[in-house]
Amino acid sequence: MEYKDYYKTLGIDKGASAEDIKKAYRKLVRKYHPDVSRAPDADHMTKEVNEAYGVLGDADKRAAYDALGRERRAGQEFRPPPDWGSRFDTGGAADSGDFFSDLFAHVGRRARSAGQAFQMRGEDIHAAITIDLTDAYHGSTRAVTLRVPEHDAQGRVVTRERTVNVNIPKGVLPGQQLRLAGQGHPGSGGAGAGDLFLEIAFHPDPRYRLEGRHVYTGVPVAPWEAALGAAISVPTPSGQVEVVVPAGSQTGRKLRLKGRGIPGNPAGDLYLMLEVVLPPATSDKARELYRTMAREMAFNPRAQTGG
Repeated sequence: MEYKDYYKTLGIDKGASAEDIKKAYRKLVRKYHPDVSRAPDADHMTKEVNEAYGVLGDADKRAAYDALGRERRAGQEFRPPPDWGSRFDTGGAADSGDFFSDLFAHVGRRARSAGQAFQMRGEDIHAAITIDLTDAYHGSTRAVTLRVPEHDAQGRVVTRERTVNVNIPKGVLPGQQLRLAGQGHPGSGGAGAGDLFLEIAFHPDPRYRLEGRHVYTGVPVAPWEAALGAAISVPTPSGQVEVVVPAGSQTGRKLRLKGRGIPGNPAGDLYLMLEVVLPPATSDKARELYRTMAREMAFNPRAQTGG
């Protein structure tokens, strides 16, 4: 029977607190999530991490696991003692070669030996879901595929894929968690299932920068639009908007559109950062226009710096 070091899988020591275990698990789930990870073994590692947390994240299962670990000699695989079958009999349902199945059998046997029907609420599942900024503006629905351990008809623990439709509420922010009650691991002995917690992340978008609910984006303008003022159309996460560029604007000027950030109570603001873009001097006419400006406009951009 292979002994799996769940502490090593989560990158924690054996004295880690329950909160440390949860933090380590969430960090690894985000690291290996298929939407963000390019690692070739991301699926395998996600399965290993979920399996490790399924044990260490529960006090009773962790105690049973630690007891098994103490029976294992250093540097060797775990070898069950001769009376293992009688101590932790599961009626032949569990696969004796599967450490994960035997561990749950161990926990179940301990409860039954106390003269009680073994019941345990299912483990919560923590995962990450990556959305677009527009999803936070309008809300959306996403299908999430989970790999979770379940009991088959013979009572063995197997891993199956399950798809859950998730409603993304309008106004959600990165780092927030969505809770789907009863969508976690199934319970034992008739107990209820755990919950599914999905931590929100946004797909990187070079057009936008976030500060809480406020959204910042650059808006390129022509020199004459900045100098003379102009009404321009600007794409935003909530759709096209018409804005007025004040005359005499420079690169870096900030235009605030109140309430056009991520929805909420209150909603954030959208800030347009103006960027004056020069037309290229790639034709004779364009070069002549620049020469005319140089002759007729007494303009020194370095005057204030002593240049």
